[in-house]
Amino acid sequence: MTTSTLLGAAHLADGSIDFNYEGVIDQFWRLTVDGLSYGAIYALVAVGYTLVYGVLRLINFAHSEVFMLGLFGQYIGLMLLGFSPSGDVYSQGILLTVTYLGLAMLFGMAVSGAAAVGLERVAYRPLRRRGAKPLIFLITAIGMSFVLQEFVHFVLPEIWPGLGGTNAQQPIMLVEPEVQFSFGGADVTNVTLIIIAAAVILAIATEIGINRTKFGRGIRAVAQDPDTATLMGVSRERVIMLTFLIGGVLAGAAALLYALKIPNGIIYSGGFVLGIKAFSAAVLGGIGNLRGALLGGLLLGLAENYGQILFGTEWRDVVAFVVLVLVLMFRPTGILGESLGKARV
Repeated sequence: MTTSTLLGAAHLADGSIDFNYEGVIDQFWRLTVDGLSYGAIYALVAVGYTLVYGVLRLINFAHSEVFMLGLFGQYIGLMLLGFSPSGDVYSQGILLTVTYLGLAMLFGMAVSGAAAVGLERVAYRPLRRRGAKPLIFLITAIGMSFVLQEFVHFVLPEIWPGLGGTNAQQPIMLVEPEVQFSFGGADVTNVTLIIIAAAVILAIATEIGINRTKFGRGIRAVAQDPDTATLMGVSRERVIMLTFLIGGVLAGAAALLYALKIPNGIIYSGGFVLGIKAFSAAVLGGIGNLRGALLGGLLLGLAENYGQILFGTEWRDVVAFVVLVLVLMFRPTGILGESLGKARV
């Protein structure tokens, strides 16, 4: 089999697409492992979309920029810890590397969490108090997305020279991808293991928090019936703030995992496409349903990975959205339904 066959489907002379079934079969396990690592990142970001929609019926399109700020947050955190963007991989040993990765993730979580809560207080809460219509919220979300992008694009370089601007940041690499084991022709690297393990741990922690804590019960109650929840003593404003905080924290965690996967993606526009995919994942699984967001993220990662070999690498993003459209044609509420309150998330 030729290299072009392995890399993806080639366009024929008449402009049609050569469906590369053999490439998908031959590389099935490699594509699956890689797709799950991308899907885990999409899933964590998708939780932010699905929680906010479940509680407020609001599509927070600025959530992609919350993720982008998390990228810069973890990057700044590593710089404050003494690392510099040299382009070389730092060899710290396993224990120190895990420690620094954890600290970098906390920095990303803190920045994204603060940005999400600030976004809610500055942009959405005043509209809610004035009884604004859903369309106004949607337009505001889109506007705030551009505001945050341009802040990093133009303002951040003035505050911290060398950060932000037009060019992507030179990566700070703590982990050199190394194959840990292989199966079915797929090489599983340490980076893949870190991404999947971290995503699983965070997903389980989120589900436990939503299902078994007082604030989690409050989130489900407000999502199901906000008026009755308020009468029962649940603070709707506190629940909304917590919802944005959880979504922002998970986006910050996903930012570090994304930086490990694609270290050159730290740029002011770095959250746009990923944010759209994460939103699509939330809709695919059932927006407003936590488990749906997690499932949708994993399925979307797999679909686009298989699709880029079947149709060609240039069709990677298209495949993801075509799968979404096909699912919604037959099940408009998504795979698991869309009710945060009724679904035991």
